[in-house]
Parts: sequence; C-alpha cells; structure tokens
Amino acid sequence: MNQLSGSASSNSAQVLRGVVVHGGGQIDDGVVAVTGDRISWVGPAHAWPGTLPPLPASRRSQHTGSALSAHPPYLLPGLVDVHCHGGAGHGFPEADLAGLRAAIQHHRRHGTTSLLGSLVSAPPEVLEQRIRVLSPLVEAGELTGIHLEGPFLATAQCGAQDPRTIIPGDPRLLDRLIDLGQGGVSSMTLAPETPRYRELLRVMIRHGVLPSLGHTDATSAVTGAGIAAVGGGRLSATHLFNAMPPMHHRAPGPVAACLAAAARGEMILELVADGVHLADETTAMVFDLVGPGQIALTTDAMAAAGMPDGRYPLGSQQVDVVQGVARLATGLGDTPGFIAGGTARLIDVVRRVVRHAGVPLAAAVVAASGTPARLLGIDHEVGDLVVGRRADIVLTDAELTPLDVMRGGRWLVGGRDLAAV
Repeated sequence: MNQLSGSASSNSAQVLRGVVVHGGGQIDDGVVAVTGDRISWVGPAHAWPGTLPPLPASRRSQHTGSALSAHPPYLLPGLVDVHCHGGAGHGFPEADLAGLRAAIQHHRRHGTTSLLGSLVSAPPEVLEQRIRVLSPLVEAGELTGIHLEGPFLATAQCGAQDPRTIIPGDPRLLDRLIDLGQGGVSSMTLAPETPRYRELLRVMIRHGVLPSLGHTDATSAVTGAGIAAVGGGRLSATHLFNAMPPMHHRAPGPVAACLAAAARGEMILELVADGVHLADETTAMVFDLVGPGQIALTTDAMAAAGMPDGRYPLGSQQVDVVQGVARLATGLGDTPGFIAGGTARLIDVVRRVVRHAGVPLAAAVVAASGTPARLLGIDHEVGDLVVGRRADIVLTDAELTPLDVMRGGRWLVGGRDLAAV
C-alpha cells in the first residue's frame, strides 16, 4: 500500500475508517485521512500511524432516520456525472439561478461531487442565453462544465429532443457558443452523419471540447469513420443504445462501431444503467465486453430526479413522469412518448448496476467516478481516493444509501461522528 499512503498528522487530519473502495479494489478495514481540502493518507487501518478511530458500527441514516446494520460504511470517491439535465424540480435547460443551484446541490448531496450541466437542442439564441447563465457556475466551481446535447443531431433519432431545433452542422455557430462559454463548455453530443462533421471536430479539438457521438442514425461504417476522424483523442458515445438504431446482425449500426472502438480503447461509452434506459443484462454485457475503464455510468437526469411523479419541463418539451419513468407528454392518449431523460441520481445507478446487473462494487465505482473523470481530463483532481486529490468522499451504508458526503474536505451531509481524532 505504499503507493497509497501519504503523510498526515492525526491531530490535523479528519480520519475516516470503513470499507475503502478505490482504484478498482477495496480495503475491508481501511482509513482515508483528509487534511484541508486534500486526501493526505489512504491505506489499511493497521498501517495508520496515528490513533485509530473506532470502526463505525450501527448508526442512523441521515436520509431516512432508520437504524442501519452494523456493516461498516463504504468510503467511495465522489461520483462524476458527465450527462445531467437537472434535478430537484429544476432543469439546466430552463431554470433560473436559484433552481440551478438547487439541482446541483441535490445531486451533490447524493454523492455526485462533479457534474456537467447538460443542455438540449434549442434555437441558437436560447443556447447562447443558457450558456451565459451556466458559465458563472462553472467558473465558481459549482459545475464542472457545460454539455451541449445538440443541436447537430439526427432528426430520425431525436428521442426527447425537439426536432424543430435540430440543424445541420454549423462550425461558426459552434465556435461562437464555445467562445461565449469562456472555457465553460466541456463536451458536445453530435451525430457523425451531420454535415460538416469534420469541421465541427476541428473546432472542438481546438477548444479542448470533448466530442460525444449520439442521437445518430448512421451506419456502422459512417460511425467508424467518425470515430477514426477524432484521431485517438478523447471521445465518448452518448447514452449507448439509446437514440440510435438497434444492433442487427446484418445492420450493426453505431452500437457495434462504438462497442468495437471501446474494446480497442478508443472510446468511452456512456451507459444510463437505471433499469429503464437499458436492461440490466445489457449493462452486464457491456461491462463484460469492454470493462469499467471504458464505461462512464451516467444519469441523463432531468428536472424530475428526486421528485414525485408529475409533469416537468425539458427545454421546450413537456415530460410526464409515471412510476419514476420520464416520457415525453404526447397528448395521444395511451400512446407512450419517448423516454425523456432519467429520474435517478448516479448513486442510484451504481446501486442498480451492483444489485441487478451483478457488477462488482469496485468496478461500478470506477465507471461512475474514475472513468468519467479521465474522460473529462480531470482525473488528476478527482475520480479516486488517492493521496493529493481533492477530498471528495461519499460514505454509504451497506445498501449504498448515502449517509455523508464530503467535497473538497467539507461535509455536505452530516459527518460529525465519522470525522474522528
């Protein structure tokens, strides 16, 4: 464990003890020490040089108030969500500043300590207005960045996006939007078949913006050419399988091209593994094929995340949530609309992947923290419990219910009885 251990005085550090999940493995009785806003020591409890806090046993959940089992808490790295449209009743494509902060805080208190604010396709003037609103939150560190999901998509695979706002690739518009964000735009979803695709890529690469292929009706060949055009740089697939044609043995489509690219290490695959967007068996299959290092678990959450059933906005569209499933409000009686984003938080997705897809916890955590951090180029700062990184830590019970969340060394939920000695 020498590569994990740092140096920390037990008199100046917050010392946390529990089951430490990090780097694709776990320490059943481990310690994470935090000094200031940084992780200063990680390793097995028996190697901790100071006074050990007691191994926490039964305690009361901050969320439910119910008594928990005597299982020690899990200590997870803060989760990183690369695709999120909102939560707590507020959406990034339409909310005011107070609503945006409420959405960010909601996800943060459930363990997502790094978050992209995702927009949807909209007229250029609307996108410009939303970027102006969101950019100060990026500059202040409240959001990790802005994700543009459109407008250069395929209308045939628009999903819950408003097809009236989807337009052909426009490099000048993209350049203007990125410049307007003053470094705040981090990623963009585009279809590889959109006109002027390679020009769009050049704009994104020049600005350091992550391209993500999605909402596409392209063939496997066109998708493969679009992947190759990136030239081995950072690249992802937006919610693989969703808003793209299904893979057929004689028409493999974008799914096959993306899976093959991920297996070669050329692409990271977003999976909205909430049991609604994907069958659990599909999630398990992708983990088996490409491994957690090529998967970014994400939520695609919209305003309804953490809220009761009802009607919520998603940009210019209206969404009905029934039994936790969000679909476009079609007005066509019993005809269900397209799935319109998610209602889960990222810790809920991790729990689903572990419980129902049979993915080991450590692998699920890599896919919800380390891999998305690497995709965004921020893994030097967040994404794992490693000495020197920002002290973003999620403490959960045995059921992966968040109990306490630390971001940058500061507790967001409880924590007083676990910040010992």
